[in-house]
Amino acid sequence: MDDHAAPVPRDPLAWFAAHLRGLPPSCGPVRVVAVDGHAGSGKTTFAARLAGALGGAPVVHLDDLATHDELFAWTGRLQAQVLEPLTAGRAARHRVYDWTARRFEGVREVPPAPVVLLEGVGSGRRELRPLLSHLLWLEVPRDRARSRGQLRDGPGMDAFWDSWMRAQDAHFALDPSQPFADHVVLQRPGGYEVLPGLGSRA
Repeated sequence: MDDHAAPVPRDPLAWFAAHLRGLPPSCGPVRVVAVDGHAGSGKTTFAARLAGALGGAPVVHLDDLATHDELFAWTGRLQAQVLEPLTAGRAARHRVYDWTARRFEGVREVPPAPVVLLEGVGSGRRELRPLLSHLLWLEVPRDRARSRGQLRDGPGMDAFWDSWMRAQDAHFALDPSQPFADHVVLQRPGGYEVLPGLGSRA
């Protein structure tokens, strides 16, 4: 054994998960942590990685609560079906929107775990910030995120992306999340880097 071997680098997500677990709860016993960013920025993948670092934390996907006609008008649904039960210390049960069938089908349960991740565009919106323990912004430029999303979804979704981008731009123009992020997440070749954001409460 080499006593002078270089130390193993600290896993940034493991460190950050410990940081999140130490935050004050924001909804009853639950610490709600939002993962926001432009569509196509990799929020779902990052949230899954962070959930794993948290030992299997539940993830609420805003795509399950939005609809074709209500791309950003899902706040009331989120509060009634998810945040209010969690605040009361109860398991939440929310309906899941089927983007192919264009209707709600099925129900997903969200237990009142110590940390619950809220993932999706607009998860750090003004109306929700008082209910969050922490706000993360995934830093990927808008146009690069769109290109990645369109490559993922295929050319058949180009028309939807056009309408989505108009809605997203209008939302962030009126209600930006990035300036209020406690931490900014950067994607690196070897993983993620988490840096203090403009809204850091550290």
